[in-house]
Amino acid sequence: MTSQAETLVGCAGFRRGLRVDRRSFLKVGILGATGLSLAELLRAEARADVGTTSNSVIILWMRGGPSHIDTLDPKPDAPAEYRGEFGVRQTRVPGITLCDLLPLCGKIMPKWSIVRSLYHGDAGHSSGDQICFTGYPSGPNPDENSHPSCGSIISKQLGQQSLRIPAYVMIPRMVPGTGSAYLGVAHKPLETLADPARSGPFVVPNFAMPSGVSLERIGSRRELLHNFDTIRQGVDRDGHMGALDQFQQRAWEMVTSPAARQAFDLDREPAPVRERYGFMPSYDPKASNRCGAPAWSQRILLARRLVEAGVRLVTVDLRWWDTHVKGFESLRDGFLPRFDRAYSALIEDLDQRGLLASTLVLAWGEFGRTPRVNSDAGRDHYPNVFSAALAGGPVQGGRVVGESDAKGAFPKSNPKTPQDVLALLYRHMGVDVAKQYSNSSGRPIAVLSGGTPIAELCS
Repeated sequence: MTSQAETLVGCAGFRRGLRVDRRSFLKVGILGATGLSLAELLRAEARADVGTTSNSVIILWMRGGPSHIDTLDPKPDAPAEYRGEFGVRQTRVPGITLCDLLPLCGKIMPKWSIVRSLYHGDAGHSSGDQICFTGYPSGPNPDENSHPSCGSIISKQLGQQSLRIPAYVMIPRMVPGTGSAYLGVAHKPLETLADPARSGPFVVPNFAMPSGVSLERIGSRRELLHNFDTIRQGVDRDGHMGALDQFQQRAWEMVTSPAARQAFDLDREPAPVRERYGFMPSYDPKASNRCGAPAWSQRILLARRLVEAGVRLVTVDLRWWDTHVKGFESLRDGFLPRFDRAYSALIEDLDQRGLLASTLVLAWGEFGRTPRVNSDAGRDHYPNVFSAALAGGPVQGGRVVGESDAKGAFPKSNPKTPQDVLALLYRHMGVDVAKQYSNSSGRPIAVLSGGTPIAELCS
């Protein structure tokens, strides 16, 4: 269940989008009521052409829309009502500045780059999510995907790198835009459900044994089938369980495989590594109209473990950058110190492990914030220009692509779209963006209908 602190935040439109779909808990995962989707995923991938790329993607999803002016695109020469309360800090790359609350990010600026001229035309949270995850406008219900997310496309085209490691993972659970739409449940993300941000041991329910079942008890194929049949009886009432076959047996192999269980076992990380990412407690502004933040630093570390184990795409929920009210206070006390520490730790960690060249890291949200500070010392939704941070894979560090105008209101030069970012992501993964899949009406839809990979980041 989602806690009160997680739901009573942000604008009213955002809160309406936070409803937890109980049925989703029955469709995702590996055992018990969650056994269906993994088995279907394996079944679908047996029919697909599985790619051989070893590349991966981590999306750090800054839910709510981070202020570009107060993070990656400061405007120190703008009037006070535009530039905000923060100062500016030079990075290790001459000519590139950041908000002064991002010192660690500035020190590793040679390893990552910024796009400052992104834009689209939708100021809704969930509808903006859809654009950034799918490259298409949202359908009539922006909380549900009408087009498949980039993770689902990658799952469909490339499949798993290993039969025992899922292709697409969401930490801790799905958000609008991350669904599989007409590609079907087989290509939804595996949700960890458990949250590394919470105190106590990190145990993924998907890898826990159902009641009355242990590995020691599974001594024969007959017992295996019996246990699946027992599980299925409860699930059949909801119509989610298919026939037991080789794919469900492979699902069982995944849950019992050391590779999968170890990949999700965050407690195996050395204490100094976990401390580098940070153990900052959750940020609670103690006001229902302001944004709180779980302690999501350890979610980012888990993402690194998963791509190291062979997961193709991991999306990490870094909620809630919806800073309408006392936004500077929320950024200063909550969001920016966490992001500075955890993002810089991730990039350095991947680099030290030899994973940065194969792992594209994309940190962004659904839009930016208004250039002019509002009467509540915050900024409102603003899709007309915003920024993204990219590192790894084909991206060369120490670059800025595009420019916003003097007040951070519109792209001034080299405008880019979310489709351009997705085109770069897909090229890194070897996805055929011209390939078409039939939607629920039988109409063929291309992976992307537009967008050009951002060459300035790569050459």
